[in-house]
Order: sequence, then structure tokens, then C-alpha cells
Amino acid sequence: MQRPLANSKDLKPVTVLRTEPAVCLSIAGLDPSGGAGILADVRTFAAFGCFPAAAVTSVTFQNTEGVFGSVSQSPECVRRQIVPVFDDYEVAAVKTGMLPDSGVIKAVADVVLDRRVERLVVDPVVRSTSGFDLIDDAALRSLIENLFPIAALVTPNLPEAERIAGFAIESLEDISKAAGKMRDLGAKNVLIKGGHVPGEETGEFRIETRKAVDFLFLGEDLVKLEAEYIETDATHGTGCVLSSAIAARLATGSELEGAVRSAKLFVNKAIRSAPLVGKGHSPINIDPRLVDE
Repeated sequence: MQRPLANSKDLKPVTVLRTEPAVCLSIAGLDPSGGAGILADVRTFAAFGCFPAAAVTSVTFQNTEGVFGSVSQSPECVRRQIVPVFDDYEVAAVKTGMLPDSGVIKAVADVVLDRRVERLVVDPVVRSTSGFDLIDDAALRSLIENLFPIAALVTPNLPEAERIAGFAIESLEDISKAAGKMRDLGAKNVLIKGGHVPGEETGEFRIETRKAVDFLFLGEDLVKLEAEYIETDATHGTGCVLSSAIAARLATGSELEGAVRSAKLFVNKAIRSAPLVGKGHSPINIDPRLVDE
């Protein structure tokens, strides 16, 4: 037997609790396999309690085994994705990933400058882990000229740092030189990620990095960030997640060093607890329960 509906005059008003989460915008490529790119960024923003927004710069053809190609969006297409987001939301932080050509890079830089974005994290995605070149030299020059000077942080891994600096990195001294070169090119703060380390197991540089050391240059000051090195092939999306986590922490009020430390801890736990997905490098575990308080 159905119960009669309550009379509307008998219903008590319900108080709706509304929150104002920090809005984070990812401007990056789409990885259809979900482990990296814009999908990983959105999941990371949400894990850190932020409201995610996204603009797609490229559609890549990839899975956990590699990148097999991509199709780029036009600069106007990217701009028309970004502008309405800024018109509607108060964007607290922006993270850029794959920016395929000079036109897209210039369009992104113009909007970021126009909207006076203070918390911009630039992940200079130039080559996939499997060796697929994602941008050409002209685009890299445009990235350096247009985005490095307005970024709060630039986050290259070692191969990316080598390509930007123009020389091989084979020692701790080379890392400092590469960071100095990036500062000369306009970057205020640089995080060189030590996950792709060349060299012999017995060399001093290799022993240092077996601790999973990242190198954060706050201006000219170096902060070494160490974590336990984890032997695993579950590394798909680590760079994307790290830079997105940094942006999320900046958006919610953290200082830069604290944001980087928190993001590194999250990625370390995400690698350790990565699910077994795919035939290649499994994606890491983007789980809000792994976020430190």
C-alpha cells in the first residue's frame, strides 16, 4: 500500500550546504587510455578537493605500451575552450601539459596573461616515455619564450631538461647548470624530476637518485626532495599527476615548496598502490585517500 504524499505545507525547509572549491584548469592532451594527460589531471584535481576544468589541446593515440600519434586542435579551438571557463569561474590555478605547436602555445599564453593567472604550473611535455616526440623545436622555443616567464613553476623530467638546456645531464652539477639555463630563459622556479636517470649503478649520481630524488630550484636555492625508490613499471602518468597535484595544492593556498612536497608524497604512494591495468606501464593510483592532510 502506498503512503500518501505529504502536504507541501507540512514539509520543512532544507538547508543546502554549498561549498566553494578552488577551480583548477588543465590545458593538455587527451590520453584515451586514461592514465595520463587531461583525464589524469582532472582526476588529480578532484582527489585534492578542487573543482576540475579542462581544455583539450591534442587527441593522442596511445595506451600503456606507447604513443602512436596525435591530432592537434587549432589555436582558436583551444582559445574558445579556455575563455568561457575564465568568464564563468574564478580559476585558482592552471596547469599546462601537451601544447603541440607555437600557435596553441601563444593562444594559451595570451589568455593566461590577460586573466592575470598567478598560479601557473608548466609541465613541458616534449617527448613521451616511449620516445615519441610530441612537439618540434619551434614549438619548444615558443613554450620557453611565452610560458616560462609567466609560470610559477616549470616541471621538466631529465630528458626534457636536457632538450631545453641543450646538453646531456650526467651529474648533479649538470642538473644545477640546466636549472640555471632555464632561469636564464625566464623560468622563476624549476623542478627537475629525477625519475629518468642515466648512468651506471655504481656512479655517485645514480646512487643519489636511487632514493627517487627530485631537484627543486626556488630561484637559485636548491631543495632536494627524496623518497623511497620503487622498482616498478607502473609509471604511466606520473609527470602529469605530479604537476596537477602541485597546481591543486597551490590553488588551495599552499606555498610552492609545501605544494611540491605534498605532490611528491602523493605520487610516491600512487605508484606504490598502482592497479594492474594494461600490458605496458600501468597507470598510477589516483585516489583521494592517498592525499596527505
